[in-house]
Amino acid sequence: MQGDPPFRSVEINGELAGIARDLVELLDLAYSAGLKHIDLDDPAQVRWVGGAKYKWVL
Repeated sequence: MQGDPPFRSVEINGELAGIARDLVELLDLAYSAGLKHIDLDDPAQVRWVGGAKYKWVL
């Protein structure tokens, strides 16, 4: 995956959608994939790996 850390790989419906460097990029990817409402605190919708939603640094 290209890009300079810190970033997160984003999967939507089991497919790699891209990388996000912050919450805005994450939401842009989700909206581009047709997701209109995302509850970032709902573990059924979002699984944070490697830190919480506000932790984007290594």
